[in-house]
Amino acid sequence: MNIKKTNEFEKVFCKILNEFNGWQLKWVGDKNLCYDLKGITPKGRKCVIELKFRKKYYKAKMIEKYKYDRLMKLDKDIVKIYFVSDPGGSYYFWLDKLTDLKIIEKDCPTTTYWNDDKIKKNVYLLDEDLASVIHKTDNKTRIINKYNWYDKKNRKPKRS
Repeated sequence: MNIKKTNEFEKVFCKILNEFNGWQLKWVGDKNLCYDLKGITPKGRKCVIELKFRKKYYKAKMIEKYKYDRLMKLDKDIVKIYFVSDPGGSYYFWLDKLTDLKIIEKDCPTTTYWNDDKIKKNVYLLDEDLASVIHKTDNKTRIINKYNWYDKKNRKPKRS
């Protein structure tokens, strides 16, 4: 997928969350930030969302350590969400909630769209079971909502 298509996917996803799920988000994917969407959750919390649209399914969802570290350096009152969509489904990871992540060095494509070069990167592999909300795309759509968006008092996802 080229950068133009990716940006269009991100904008459409932003509109869907705003129109149907009560978010108040703005697309900022053109600003060279560590996230693609910025705004307010349905529960009124400040948030940022990093979006990944993958063509292949992998049970473990990869996030670069560098990107994760940049997200985690944002103010503590900002909810940090990593969203991955692949042929297996859609997954929302509340990064603030994840602990004991293991760094793995992996050969990854460069961040450019015009070559197939690979470089070694430090990454975290997030098992899809760690996702807070999962929309599976197998024979039936199942929604697993482990958290009721965000618990303001404890600054972490709220168990439903």
